[in-house]
Amino acid sequence: MYTDNAYWHNKHLDFKDKKHPLFVGSAGVYQLFTRPRLPTHRPRGRLDYQLLYIASGKAHFYFHGREEIVPAGNMVLYRPKEEQRYYYYGVDRTEAYWVHFTGNNVKNILRKYGIPDDAHVIHTGTSLDYKKIYLHMIQELKLTKPHYEAVLVYYLELLLVMISRLQEKKPRSKNVFLIDEMDLAVTHFHSCYNHPISIEEYARSRGMSVSWFIRNFKDYAGSTPAQYLLSLRISNAQSLLESTSYNVMEIAEIVGYNNPLYFSRLFKKQCGVSPTEYRKQLTAETHLSLGAF
Repeated sequence: MYTDNAYWHNKHLDFKDKKHPLFVGSAGVYQLFTRPRLPTHRPRGRLDYQLLYIASGKAHFYFHGREEIVPAGNMVLYRPKEEQRYYYYGVDRTEAYWVHFTGNNVKNILRKYGIPDDAHVIHTGTSLDYKKIYLHMIQELKLTKPHYEAVLVYYLELLLVMISRLQEKKPRSKNVFLIDEMDLAVTHFHSCYNHPISIEEYARSRGMSVSWFIRNFKDYAGSTPAQYLLSLRISNAQSLLESTSYNVMEIAEIVGYNNPLYFSRLFKKQCGVSPTEYRKQLTAETHLSLGAF
């Protein structure tokens, strides 16, 4: 298992802040590879809010006593004093990011960004940008540079803005068939992302025209099927670079690219640096953050 987390003033206990409209208390990431299960159960919940992002695999959540399996590409919101019960399993290779936040105006801020008072699971699609925001928050909490608390609020609001924009782009139709088909497509992509996938063949296998499928998938997920698959592959490559010792050639093959040079070009185009440079930056940041304590 790989974990990285950070807390405001290194305080691991939750707290309620009444001085600020919005305040970030902690953030972190879990990636399960070998550990069979990671359970969390807080019968009385916490004093703050929690927003989790399932980046890979899936997680098992319980809401009002009923289990809901939440796949990658979704966020889960818990409110203060709400029972929290969820499980990550190694077999699912779960990768989950989280942030805890509080404040005297959180409820109105969430409403402002279109998040209903009773929402638990929010479909967001997978995006490298989400991971980057969570990692930035972890880093800010570790380094505690001047004005870092304001920067943390900025990153959290940026995340909420991205969620809000995606919700506004979603189709207004309540067509159950359409929603079910898009859900199936996302599940299929996450199950087979490291194998060759033909968008045209998949659409035809489901009795849809290619143009109809691409258009409605983009409305649903915020990106085309091809872009979604690319983001999924690069996101998983990032996780492997962060938490394993596999070389670039091995990682390229694991995420579905037989040509490591082509994989490296795609990775650099998406992330701004090559896979090798990305890993070097992670190593340097780890040493820097360790030296800050």
